[in-house]
Amino acid sequence: MLNLKFSNETIECGTDEAGRGCLAGPVTAAAIILPDDFELHLLNDSKQLTEKVREKLKPIIEEKSISFAVTHLEPLIIDKINILNASIKAMQESILKLNPKPLYIIVDGNRFKPVEDIPYSTIVKGDSKYMSIAAASVLAKTYRDEYMNKIHEEFPMYNWKQNKGYPTKEHREAIRKYGTTKYHRMSFRLLPEQLKLTLE
Repeated sequence: MLNLKFSNETIECGTDEAGRGCLAGPVTAAAIILPDDFELHLLNDSKQLTEKVREKLKPIIEEKSISFAVTHLEPLIIDKINILNASIKAMQESILKLNPKPLYIIVDGNRFKPVEDIPYSTIVKGDSKYMSIAAASVLAKTYRDEYMNKIHEEFPMYNWKQNKGYPTKEHREAIRKYGTTKYHRMSFRLLPEQLKLTLE
């Protein structure tokens, strides 16, 4: 059973990201404030849920939340500041969009940087321990999947609708065959031997 809160503060937000290990597409973060009477039995770490269940939970989470926000950070930014910094930045930006302003932040993982003067705690496997982090993980994953489905229409040969930009064998074969796009992260090891070819 997931815990509702970590701190004793009245307004606590949870935050998580999706897409860190992908070769293409943004890293997407969500932040959310849940009410004290929040209950959602199916809720868990998004990686433990099927796509169908995540899609079912998304509107319920949004409707029941006090406030939520989602941020996509593009591959250009990821390449510039690295994926860890981009993940943290996406979470920070999502938190700054919340209204009311949270008085405490709980973060999935073990790395974070302060947002203004708000106290925070990093929690390893937080998405399987706290409802707000689990809810943020579902939102980050579903919004990112939507984004990947959309850009799949532009470059269907990479089959992002299926692999969501992760380094599957099929995705790597498509990079080998067609080169890279503006959505690929050029700082990542896209192939065992790096390609220079870019599609416009």
